[in-house]
Amino acid sequence: MCLKTIYTTFFISIFGCFAQNDTLQNPYFKSYNDKITASIYYLDTSNSFQIASDTQDPKIFVNLIPNRREQIGFNLNYKIIDISFGFAPKFLSQNKGDSNSKHFNFNTRFYYKKWMQSFTFINQKGFYISDDNITAQLPNMRTTKIGGSTSYIFNEKFSFKSLVSQNEWQTKSSGSFIPSFSFYYTNLDLNTSDSSPGDMYVFTLAPSYFYNFVINDRVLIGAGLALGAGLNVIDKDTSALYQADFNLKLAYNKDRFFGFASLNTVSFAQDDKVDPRLNDNIVTVKLSVGYRFNPPKKVKEVYEKVNKKIGL
Repeated sequence: MCLKTIYTTFFISIFGCFAQNDTLQNPYFKSYNDKITASIYYLDTSNSFQIASDTQDPKIFVNLIPNRREQIGFNLNYKIIDISFGFAPKFLSQNKGDSNSKHFNFNTRFYYKKWMQSFTFINQKGFYISDDNITAQLPNMRTTKIGGSTSYIFNEKFSFKSLVSQNEWQTKSSGSFIPSFSFYYTNLDLNTSDSSPGDMYVFTLAPSYFYNFVINDRVLIGAGLALGAGLNVIDKDTSALYQADFNLKLAYNKDRFFGFASLNTVSFAQDDKVDPRLNDNIVTVKLSVGYRFNPPKKVKEVYEKVNKKIGL
C-alpha cells in the first residue's frame, strides 16, 4: 500500500522576508522569483546507519538501511510559498518491507544577505540489517532526525540557490568558500524487548567550497565539498566526529522549462577509538523536470493582499 506524505513549507512563509533583494540586480544571477514554478520529481533519500566494531577479528560492519527510500512527487513554488506533495509507492525497487514501513522527510533553506540556514526533518520506520552474510528485517525500528546547518557565503557573485533549487540561475561561472556549523539530534529506537531508545547529538564545524560552472546559457554543473570535525554525544558519552559532505548538480535551464539531476551526501563518522562506532549517513538523489509560468492575475492579487497584511 502506498505511503502518502504531504508537507507544506510554512517556515518559508515566516522567514521568506529575509531573502536577498539585490540578487535580482546581480549580473551573475537570474531570478525567477516572480514566476510560478511547477515541477515533478523522483527522490531517493534515506538516513542510514553503520555499526562498526573492532573487538572481533575480522572487524564487523553492519548497515541499518530504511525500507522506504524512493518517492515520486510534485512541487509548486511562488515567491515565498513552497508546497510539495510526495508519496513512496511500494512498487519502486528500493521500497522494501511491509505496508507499515514509513518515510517522511522535510528540507528547506532560508537566506538573509550572505547567511543561509538549512533545516532537515526525517522520520523513518522499518529497517533491514545488511552485511556480507545476512539480510534481516527490523520492521519496528524507528529513527527521527532534526537539525540543520548555518552557513556564510563569502562571494556575493556565487548563487547557492542555483545549486539547490531552480528559482535562480547562475549566468557566469563563480565559486565561494562557505564555512558551516551543523547541529543534528537523532533518536534511534530498535523497538525490541531487550533494547531502549538512544539519543544522538552531533555538533560540527565544516569549511567547504562550492562552484557553479556555467557551460553555456542553458547548461550548468554545480559541485561542492565540505570536510569538518566536531563532537558526537550518544547517551551522554562524548567522542570526536568527522564530517564529509558532497554536492553535485547537472542542470538544464530555459526561462520556461528546466530539468536537473542532483546528488547530495552528508556523512558523520565517529573516531576509530570508539567501539562500537555508530556512523550516520544521509544520501539524496533527485531528478526533476519543471515549467515556469506567469501567475494568474487573481493569484497575484490574493498573494499581494495577504503579503501586505502579514507584512512580508
